[in-house]
Amino acid sequence: MIALLLRDMTLAVRAGGGFGLGLAFFLIVVVLVPFGVGPEAAVLTRIAPGILWVAALLAALLSLDRIFALDWEDGSLPLLATSPLPLEAVALMKALAHWVTTGLPLTLAAPVLGFLLTLAPEAYVWLLASLALGTPALSMIGTFGAALTVGLRRGGLLMSLLVLPLYVPTLIFGAEAVRRGAEGTGATTPLLFMAGITFGTIALLPFAAAAALRVNLR
Repeated sequence: MIALLLRDMTLAVRAGGGFGLGLAFFLIVVVLVPFGVGPEAAVLTRIAPGILWVAALLAALLSLDRIFALDWEDGSLPLLATSPLPLEAVALMKALAHWVTTGLPLTLAAPVLGFLLTLAPEAYVWLLASLALGTPALSMIGTFGAALTVGLRRGGLLMSLLVLPLYVPTLIFGAEAVRRGAEGTGATTPLLFMAGITFGTIALLPFAAAAALRVNLR
């Protein structure tokens, strides 16, 4: 499992779908927002939690179609399916590799980009906590979507349509946690809901992704 994780992380970086692309997109969105809504600090501070979470979500979405695509193209996916490692473990390692190369860099970069949106100082801890709890769910849901569409022509568009509605609860609770943290009203409740979503996806979606892969490999 560790060898598969290291292999996928290396492929993600070499194929151009790793942290560099996601971080660049994240930065571009955050830089463009003040041009669209104006430079007023009060406005930017109010919308910063939602903008940062939407930008992180879309940045994570960019590389989802490559989670299984490279293995499908070089013929290694059928070999993984017949290996002693269960497909459920393969899906879990794929999601973990995506999180390490995409979700984790986005989480670490978010406070720096929050400064560009004049995010309230009280919200930085909650921004880090919400992204650290929420981005694993984004990767796991994305892995399930990638398993559903592997081998399809233009499957990336279909995968986006399937995955984006499933991202909505994580987005809502993540932005709400940061907003409450900025206002000092207590962000524990949305963080607990987000933790429940993340642990639920990790517990259930590897089995769903493995089932989808078995269907597509027949």
